[in-house]
Amino acid sequence: MANLQQVGRPRDTTIDTKALAAARALLVERGFDATTLQAIAERAGVHASALYRRWPSRIQLIEDAAFPTARPVDVTPTGDLRLDLRRFVRAYIAAFGEPAARVAAAGLLAHHRTSDNPGAPSVYLRVSARPQFRAILAAAPPGSVDPTVDPDDVFDMLLGAIWTRVMLFAVTTRRRPIERTVDMVLRMVRPYPSTA
Repeated sequence: MANLQQVGRPRDTTIDTKALAAARALLVERGFDATTLQAIAERAGVHASALYRRWPSRIQLIEDAAFPTARPVDVTPTGDLRLDLRRFVRAYIAAFGEPAARVAAAGLLAHHRTSDNPGAPSVYLRVSARPQFRAILAAAPPGSVDPTVDPDDVFDMLLGAIWTRVMLFAVTTRRRPIERTVDMVLRMVRPYPSTA
């Protein structure tokens, strides 16, 4: 029996790496709108059809480039609320403080907000660390978190503080910003002292 050989060239496994690196570079250099599939293909030195075979749209390619992991903020709670919050804020700032992520975030969220394709876009799942935040509060020592406090409200306020720091870092540079943010969250979740 004759050996059967595969017809055609073997698939180039470096295309994904080249395309993702090109997308990150273009986001930083030219911005969200200019980071098109054609521009990414040219920068990566590949044919645009190779990108279309791997990503159904430029939005999905940008999501993969800017937010490469499904859960960029993954902090396992230790039960030490201050320590866990500090680690959480640091991880969030590290993940979303990357230049490509900062540029992509606003464009991706705006795109999905106006998209004809309703539903939970994958970028929302990628940027959401709400479950990890809830787990941190749940692991806190008894009596250290007010049970009437809505964790989602606190997370939303924390997210605003983090995004202000990430997006406007040059404007909002202050001494010990992470500790100040952690202090703010601790004040929000602490039970009020009993007046009895």
